[in-house]
Formats: sequence, structure tokens, C-alpha cells
Amino acid sequence: MPTSAQTLSGRELYVAPSLHTLTWIKTIPEDKATGDLKRAYEHVLRTRGKISNIMRAQSLNPNALRSFLELYVGLVFGKSGLSRAEREIVATVISARNGCEYCVSHHSEALRFYLKNEAQLDAFKKGTRPENLEPRVKAFIDYATKLTSESREMSEADVEALRKLGISDSEILDLVLITAYMNLVNRIAKGLGVEHDEQEAQGYKY
Repeated sequence: MPTSAQTLSGRELYVAPSLHTLTWIKTIPEDKATGDLKRAYEHVLRTRGKISNIMRAQSLNPNALRSFLELYVGLVFGKSGLSRAEREIVATVISARNGCEYCVSHHSEALRFYLKNEAQLDAFKKGTRPENLEPRVKAFIDYATKLTSESREMSEADVEALRKLGISDSEILDLVLITAYMNLVNRIAKGLGVEHDEQEAQGYKY
């Protein structure tokens, strides 16, 4: 898909050629942004280095966009007992289970930054567990998958199973928050038809 270059605060940005190629609803491009939306875009640019289509998709509601970004940065990049790689594994697997190609593309690209095993990466992109996975990560995937697909079946026993592996309550909380967040994002992307290509999914701060 051809692209054009525009600038925001002096930086060149990736911009899709048409408002209608981003999502099923209207979006406001960077060069048309004013007021709260312009400030929100600038905040995205400072934090992530680039503005993604999932961010542009929320441009009609700048306050929601800014809150969305703060939640994303806090959960995915903030201080946690879960490593960055562990968080991106959960994000990739859940996105694959939900059939969200947009989020699989983005989070697997981030995971590639930390995980150099292509066989494992391919398995995660398919929503499956690769062989010889350490018990801690296997438990994260199992818990997040059950919470996503069978939430009515969740019980305290699921939490106890994590504790038996030495996973702390703080880590369990972060796992639940990441899982819930990814289900939110997957549904935003699927509900609005957010599109991507290889260029759009690359070049962010990890």
C-alpha cells in the first residue's frame, strides 16, 4: 500500500494514503489534528515513536485515545514482575486466539525484539504453545487463554495453580490486566476494521 510522508512536531510520520484505508469509520489524520487531538497525537509520538492505526482509529475521541495510550504504556512497558517478553507473548497469543491479525502483527513484531527463536515466535503467532516452554510461561498462556475463552469457568484454583509455581499475587494481577487489556484492544481493532501492512507494524519504540 503506497504511503505519504507528513510531519508532526518536526518528525516525519508514516501516513496511510486515505482516511478510508485505516478503519471502517472516519479518522482524522495528523495534519488535520487540532487542540486535544493534536496533543494526544504528539503524546503518542513521544511515547511510541510513531502513530499506529489503532491510535488513529480513536481520533474522534481524543480523551479516550490519551487514556488508551496511558493504559497501554503502563501495562505493557511499566514496572512489573512480568518481563517485557512475557507480556508480549501473552499479547500475541491472546490476539491470535481472538483472530485479531492487526494485534498479532504488532505484538509479534515487538516480541521479535526480545525473542530470537523463530519456531517459538511462529507458534505464538498461531495462538499455540511451542514445545519445551518453561512452566512459568506455559502457565501464563494457559491462564490468559482460559480467562479469554472460558471466563465463566475461572476459579480460585486457577490462581492457586499460579502461586504453586512461585508466581506472586502482583504478577497475577499484571497477567489479568494484560489479558483484559488485550481483549479490549482486539475488539477495538476487530470492531472498527483497523487495517495494517508490514510498514505500519514496524518502527516503534520497544
